[in-house]
Amino acid sequence: METLKMIFAIIGFIYCMYIIIGLGIDVMTFDQTKGGYQPPYEGWTGRPVDWDSMDQTATGLVKRGHVIDVHINGTSGMISFELFGLRYDWQTPSDRALKVHKPREALLRRGFRPEF
Repeated sequence: METLKMIFAIIGFIYCMYIIIGLGIDVMTFDQTKGGYQPPYEGWTGRPVDWDSMDQTATGLVKRGHVIDVHINGTSGMISFELFGLRYDWQTPSDRALKVHKPREALLRRGFRPEF
């Protein structure tokens, strides 16, 4: 019985570490830019979001992560996070995101009609 408890404790620990590490990786890899936070949003460094690597859905694009999936609606621009099947609407792209990451252009290329 003690061995069984130890096995389940190890499985639980590994699962928790996967969630914590995967969550950290997902958050750190979505926006890899720094700087340019004030208008005119210039002088930033890093790589903007790679929209072409995202999966296309009926409503927009999704970046599938280890733990969190990030969705962007092709019409409204609403950015949503999905975790364990639960979706949380966060915000539409900021002025900085529009200039640096160019989500409108990416959605137009993929056949959507952004209204943001």
